[in-house]
Amino acid sequence: MVNEPRGNSGPGTHWEGSSCGIESSKDSLKGSSPGLDPERRERLQEKMKRKMESGDKWFSLEFFPPRMAQGAVNLIAMFDQMGAGGPLFIDVTWRPTQDPGSDKETSSMTIASTAVNYCGLETMLHMTCLCQSREAVTGHLRKARRLGLKNILALRGDPPGEQWEEEEGEFSHATDLVKHIRSEFGDYFDICVAGYPKGHPDAVSFEDDLKHLKEKVTAGADFIITQLFFEADTFFLFVDACSKIGITCPILPGIFLIQSYHSLRQLMKLSKLEVPQSIRDVIEPIKDNDDAICNYGIDQAVSLCRKLLASGLVPGLHFYTLNRLKATTEVLKRLGMWTEEPRRPLPWALSAHPKRREEDVRPIFWASRPKSYIYRTRDWDEFPNGRWGNSSSPAFGELKDYYLFYLKSKAPREELLKMWGEQLSSEKSVFDVFVRYLSGEPNQNGHPVTCLPWNDEPLAAETSLMKEELLRVNRRGVLTINSQPRVNGKPSSDPVVGWGPSGGYVFQKAYLEFFTSRETVEALLQVLKKYELRVNYHIVDVKGENITNAPELQPNAVTWGIFPGREIIQPTVVDPVSFMFWKDEAFALWVERWGKLYDEKSPSRRIIQHIHDNYFLVNLVDNEFPLDSCLWQVLEDTLELLNRPTSE
Repeated sequence: MVNEPRGNSGPGTHWEGSSCGIESSKDSLKGSSPGLDPERRERLQEKMKRKMESGDKWFSLEFFPPRMAQGAVNLIAMFDQMGAGGPLFIDVTWRPTQDPGSDKETSSMTIASTAVNYCGLETMLHMTCLCQSREAVTGHLRKARRLGLKNILALRGDPPGEQWEEEEGEFSHATDLVKHIRSEFGDYFDICVAGYPKGHPDAVSFEDDLKHLKEKVTAGADFIITQLFFEADTFFLFVDACSKIGITCPILPGIFLIQSYHSLRQLMKLSKLEVPQSIRDVIEPIKDNDDAICNYGIDQAVSLCRKLLASGLVPGLHFYTLNRLKATTEVLKRLGMWTEEPRRPLPWALSAHPKRREEDVRPIFWASRPKSYIYRTRDWDEFPNGRWGNSSSPAFGELKDYYLFYLKSKAPREELLKMWGEQLSSEKSVFDVFVRYLSGEPNQNGHPVTCLPWNDEPLAAETSLMKEELLRVNRRGVLTINSQPRVNGKPSSDPVVGWGPSGGYVFQKAYLEFFTSRETVEALLQVLKKYELRVNYHIVDVKGENITNAPELQPNAVTWGIFPGREIIQPTVVDPVSFMFWKDEAFALWVERWGKLYDEKSPSRRIIQHIHDNYFLVNLVDNEFPLDSCLWQVLEDTLELLNRPTSE
């Protein structure tokens, strides 16, 4: 965090700018909640308290909004990666020069709300108040609440110039903002404020700066994050001084990783901090070698953090990442704080929006596109818990906003063309893309296929359990986009298929979802007559021609778990009504993500358009989960029938 005038602009390295700046109820789907994960209902301060009482250390991460739209795509991908390590929360800085409270994809508000809603991260939004009216600040806070943000880092911000003077009745200090939040919003928000271990350079004295920090805490702040420092004793003396004047809330040390000579010089210039001579003596001889400086920065941060953790005075560590992944991750791994816990709370990615805290059931169709599902259901008032229920009117929003940065592929157009083909010669060249994605082998041009339009991530671990079978059918034009193996009572701790609390057992029905031609569907329907009581199927084309043997409006649970002292959890269903909403999105992705890579009249575009217009989307469920899946035999029989000479 860089210094700012008393009252704080925030614990981050803000190196620029000054701060002057379908309602649809889902009641019919609501069931009794089995209370799977109590942590989802905890406030941030409650999570901190629980960890402090148990002696568990935590870490948190600071990010700043990017300048460009592609940077927003990359930052959301970084959230997903960093979220895997288990941060207690992240925070997003307030950038006055980028219209921070707007709906722009690079605004602070949008980035923070995306982290909460689409990445499932407990998130804190920085907010400054200087040179803003009470109405504007209240508007930002109301918007933050509506978007699901529950935590605010209350800051003053930088004055617009040296001649700035306080105005009576206006926001002049962070204390004013804390009081305003508590007055207007009660206890809805958890509030953090900034602290300065050596005192703010513009403060009259260290003691005077501490007095103002105490005022912020008394006004309603729940915890403190410090400005960065380089020596553990600096933090220890600060904590001791805070304790002596009656500050008892948690104080988190702000950790800055030295990653380049330029960033360190910029920091010294803007923050007015003194870098210890011992550090400068190491940095100066290697100032032109960024790799060497970064390695030193990692070593220095690890040493500092170990001293802090060993003291018993530090409940957690707050890292100023500068939007860089590698160095922060390396420090956390060396400290043993990077968890990357393989067990998932549920089989799908969670949202951290307060109104979704009870949600524990979703249709399986969006398994690889959870952000899309969250987007399409963002206006629901209630979310299914315990069971999906009758879904005669699920009221999914339309998905036309494929351009939204959190729904776009992380790979740029040029990379997608390398993976999926600069030119397509036939439908079989499309089959080959699916095969390369599954096999991990490079395509004929030497490029690995790491994503598909329906899945922007690497293959799920459980796909390895079906890899050979999937490869066999994809080579023959059964283009799978979603699948799961049958599971009969695996421990919830299983590293591949496990989810939920410890000591439980999980179950799955075998499931396959794929695109295929009309000819294959006609053969499939003949074969399915032999499996009528065992296999549920749903077959639809882009126009809505619909063939199914599933009971009308009746969802089929395909994933469930049994856990000690809890009701059965069934988090994933195949729902016939939701499938019709999903099919619009699934078919559109052929054109929106793949077809539009090519010129409108090109042969490649025509091939993708032909598949979009003529193929069917199929899902199959094998209800006999205790037995080996019959779905592979169903497809083998189908393909054999399809290839049988017509004279037979």
